[in-house]
Amino acid sequence: MGRATDDIEDLLRRHAPQVLGALVRRYGHFDPAEDSVQEALIAAAGQWPRDGIPDNPRGWLIRVASRRLTDRLRSDEARRRREETAAALTPADAFVAPPPGEDPAGAGPAALGRAPSEDDTLTLLFLCCHPALSPSAQIALTLRAVGGLTTAEIARAHLVPEATMAQRISRAKRTVRGTQFRQPDARDRDQRLAAVLQVLYLIFNEGYTATAGPDLHRTDLAHEAIRLTRAVRRLLPHEGRVTGLLALMLLTGARTPARTGPDGELIPLDEQDRARWDRTAVAEGTALAEEALAQGPAGDYQLQAAIAALHDEAGRAEDTDWPQILALYDVLVRRTPDPAAALGRAVAVAMVHGPRAGLAEVDALAETAGSAGTPGTAGQRNHRLDAVRAHLLERAGDMAAARTAYRAAADATLSEPEARYLRVRADRLDRLDP
Repeated sequence: MGRATDDIEDLLRRHAPQVLGALVRRYGHFDPAEDSVQEALIAAAGQWPRDGIPDNPRGWLIRVASRRLTDRLRSDEARRRREETAAALTPADAFVAPPPGEDPAGAGPAALGRAPSEDDTLTLLFLCCHPALSPSAQIALTLRAVGGLTTAEIARAHLVPEATMAQRISRAKRTVRGTQFRQPDARDRDQRLAAVLQVLYLIFNEGYTATAGPDLHRTDLAHEAIRLTRAVRRLLPHEGRVTGLLALMLLTGARTPARTGPDGELIPLDEQDRARWDRTAVAEGTALAEEALAQGPAGDYQLQAAIAALHDEAGRAEDTDWPQILALYDVLVRRTPDPAAALGRAVAVAMVHGPRAGLAEVDALAETAGSAGTPGTAGQRNHRLDAVRAHLLERAGDMAAARTAYRAAADATLSEPEARYLRVRADRLDRLDP
């Protein structure tokens, strides 16, 4: 029974954004549609384990959710105006609304599912990543509407009170209210897809290395990002950016089992037990990285995936092909202003040309970070810069300066596991070089 229940929960989680997309596209109102979908999911969770999964689960959910939503709209004096607005926004080949007064629950699954569910999922992602929203709002709305996470779960992931997150999501919904629910045209499709992929990558990064709090990982967020990126790839299988992002997530996430010790302490890449890496994920990610590079000009995600593949293919840290990694970083930093890419290149320079060469690159980045950027982003850059500088100073034999840099990095980070790791490194240098 437990396995059957898990299967039903997975099925509901997979269909939820498709059902929500169908209702939002038809009615044009986010909140009542979301409430109606939640009611349909609750009904399914109670009925399906007893009566069995219907032949067309998505059609069943849309039918029940449409009935709930219709009941809401019928009790609203503005129902007719809402239906007329939704009809005006609905493409001619999309989900066809029944005549006024007809119960949509009477329509068959084929009629209710006439529009491709894949289009609804992708379009819902485009809507959640609307350019009028801030990145934090895009992430929250994506996790809520497409990922199916509760407001409480999203709040816990971001270490904010549930009421704060509820307000953030409500503001995001108000911002996109009235926005036409359709995929963007060719003129801005690439830009909107880039926003979607960036949001998914940010979700993954927060899950892989939490920016704050007591835990290094938030595996639910990392897994959710991978699941959603897989869904986008099913919709856009020939889009190199999507394939590259999925490859990057899999190759990076494959190292998760070896990143922490028995007490949750952080273990850096070069000290990890590589036998503990998820080799199934490495194999899939490597194949996808190769496919992504063959799907067109190499973009940021394809290049980062290729770098991750070189790390994961090395049986030992000393077997890593650093010259090839440096060559890929050289291409990457010419394409993107991302400080993380530039810092990664500085590490590669150190591994190929020695720690002093890497330190020169880090110092140049520190000057740039100090003269540009907001205080918040500069603080984040300094934390990473100090951590890398400390490691390179230690390799160069300057233990006193390395201790200072380790402690500066520890003071700057909000991640408790990272701070502990950095202080342990500083304390170890105290013992080695009193």
